Amino acid sequence: MKKLFFISILLITSTTVMYGQNFVKGTNVISAGIGLGSSLGGFNYGSQTPALSLNYEKGIWEVGGPGVISLGGYAGRKSYKYSGPGYTQKWGYTIIGVRSAYHYNGINSDKFDVYGGIMLSYNILNYSYKDNNGNNINTGRNYGSAAGFTLYAGGRYFFSQNTAVFAELGYGVSYLTLGLSLKF
Repeated sequence: MKKLFFISILLITSTTVMYGQNFVKGTNVISAGIGLGSSLGGFNYGSQTPALSLNYEKGIWEVGGPGVISLGGYAGRKSYKYSGPGYTQKWGYTIIGVRSAYHYNGINSDKFDVYGGIMLSYNILNYSYKDNNGNNINTGRNYGSAAGFTLYAGGRYFFSQNTAVFAELGYGVSYLTLGLSLKF
């Protein structure tokens, strides 16, 4: 029992002491998140999926001051469904974007990555209306799809050398996104 306790303490200590270095030129990070709150749709009835997002970024440019600018891609998805008497409506929102962020390296801790940036995206809206007879009405059209511009800010906390949790505020597929990041 003492050996198991000692091994557990050793494993916990080794995963919490070995943090990654700051976000530097050449750093690659992939993040998956789930969002809270959204300006997409804004329906208070029916059912909806959670806002899901996936993004990738790479440290590209070292800049004056303690920081690095990253460049990467973003994909997010959220959908709503409402069934009324005799019909079903569905809204599907997909966001595809290019992101760039400034990662501030002035914090004297390798556990934190603090950043803020911009994203240029294309916001795709798919809408369908189906009656109980299976007739699709208003399908195949583009309802409100448009280019978008987003500002965002976030931070990561590395609990091991390559794994972090993150929180991000912005206007992607949700207002607040929480998730997991992997650095490689």
